[in-house]
Amino acid sequence: MNKPIVLGFDTSGPYCSAAVFAGDDVVSAFYEDMQRGQAERLMPILEDVMADAGLDWSDLSALGVGVGPGNFTGIRISVAAARGLAMGLGIPAVGVSLLDALAFGTDGPILSCIDARRESAYILGHNGAGPAEITHVEMDALDPALLPEGTVVIGSSSEVIGTRYGFPQRPAAYAPASAIASLASQRFGPDTPAPKPLYIRSADAAPSKERGPVILS
Repeated sequence: MNKPIVLGFDTSGPYCSAAVFAGDDVVSAFYEDMQRGQAERLMPILEDVMADAGLDWSDLSALGVGVGPGNFTGIRISVAAARGLAMGLGIPAVGVSLLDALAFGTDGPILSCIDARRESAYILGHNGAGPAEITHVEMDALDPALLPEGTVVIGSSSEVIGTRYGFPQRPAAYAPASAIASLASQRFGPDTPAPKPLYIRSADAAPSKERGPVILS
């Protein structure tokens, strides 16, 4: 049986990240810090990483896409692109939480965390560390008793949480899209549901001036 070829991408944060997983490893990857403009840059970046890998769109087995938590508009951009590409190519698209992607490739108890603003974070425990479901917590309300000895903290809130509660910090082993593509290669199947944005809490009262694409149910 041929090994899967998966294109992964993510725009849920202030960046655009894309990668191709083929065989047993990431064969092409791109990452660019970007506060805005992901909607215009995403497709050219995907075309570039595919060309760099020497692959055609028809070679893909599946897609992987970051579904959040993160920037509401950024999540909608990448999820809408994944759903459109999956429909056009006739392949499954797998939604992957960024909190899972942050922990990918790191051993031991891990608390992955993403800044949720207003002195709060989205957190998820791995390998026995912390909550098993994504949780939105105030920085002062995190219960360190949930974190066993040896826990490492990974993610955009890792410096605050690690310093405040005395846990070591570690960078993610892989860029977001590389982890997403790798995880999607393990998870896709004929009955994989279409990806949807992962919203843990409501958007701020002020709507974004940059209207993101509509996600159909």
